[in-house]
Amino acid sequence: MKKISVIFILPDLETGGAERIITTIANHLSRDRFEPKILLLRKQGGYLNLVKDDVEIIDINTERIRHSLKPILGEIYRRKPDIVFSGFGEVNAYLSLFIKLFPRTKFIARETNVVSEHVTRKEIRFFYNFYNNYDKIIAQSDDMLKDLTKNFRIQSSKIIKINNPVDFDFIDEKLTVSPKPECFKYNYKNVVAIGNLSARKGFDNLLKVFSRLKNENILLHILGDGKDREMLHQMKDFLGLKNVYFHGRQENPYQFLKYADLFILSSRYEGFPNVLLEAGACGAYSLANNCPGGINEIIQYNINGEISNIENHEEFSQKIMRILHQTYDKDAIKSSIRSRFSKDIILDKYEKLLLDLTK
Repeated sequence: MKKISVIFILPDLETGGAERIITTIANHLSRDRFEPKILLLRKQGGYLNLVKDDVEIIDINTERIRHSLKPILGEIYRRKPDIVFSGFGEVNAYLSLFIKLFPRTKFIARETNVVSEHVTRKEIRFFYNFYNNYDKIIAQSDDMLKDLTKNFRIQSSKIIKINNPVDFDFIDEKLTVSPKPECFKYNYKNVVAIGNLSARKGFDNLLKVFSRLKNENILLHILGDGKDREMLHQMKDFLGLKNVYFHGRQENPYQFLKYADLFILSSRYEGFPNVLLEAGACGAYSLANNCPGGINEIIQYNINGEISNIENHEEFSQKIMRILHQTYDKDAIKSSIRSRFSKDIILDKYEKLLLDLTK
């Protein structure tokens, strides 16, 4: 039986959510049925060493997304894949205009965020006029699905909802070699937040919340890097937050999640936050901001977490205090995520989609 060739497209394999998901899918697709390849604009990033040896990396060595279209289209023309799977919003947008050039190839776009919240540039929004050219568009959450149909007039028949997979084997392997971080002080509660240091992750609100907790024995550990790093450091100093630590990007964030007393998601919007899934996979109880992007599909109240409005800084800080004075069943938290989002469950949905498209 001829294998179905699939080319996944990403800018790079830096340690972000889309990159993690595409790596997981490409690594675990059935090799009896599929032949996966990953096309990168730049062959770089922390997830490169996680890609299995039989997944070919195609490097078009292009710095800017807008300059990548010609080499991407050239690779598609030369390789004639059965399926092109674009996994990054801006690439999806540009590519939508050229799909009709390849009538024998099926095209899938996987969106990464609630588009109307995330895409503000008019020149990018223009390309969403051509989104119905895709054979299928993957929304990760109900919020994303509703946004695409309501605000971008995407045909509902084109959209399929598939949640993000969690690779428990990979995480459990990391957890076995994860000692307690030295920065976790004895007699303190340790709260963890992870994400790109940008406005959409809402760390400015989180610092305002912690300005109300500065006299408590609570440490806040923020993992990640980004363009707002300097502003957030200045804000921390201005608010006098001596118990807040910025750790930058961490190769093994799971050791922080394993020993965290609480994980906080402070985002203004999401797509379907991997970090919230992975926190649960590590047994960490979560408190998430009530924002668009599938939060209410992940959080099971009082089992793996709670949802609150972080803009109400006082109320959010009181919720943190209450949660930190209670105990939660780590095994129940892990089961909550495993039973709904384990990679085997989600990979079955992806394989069905790819097979149905090529029938």
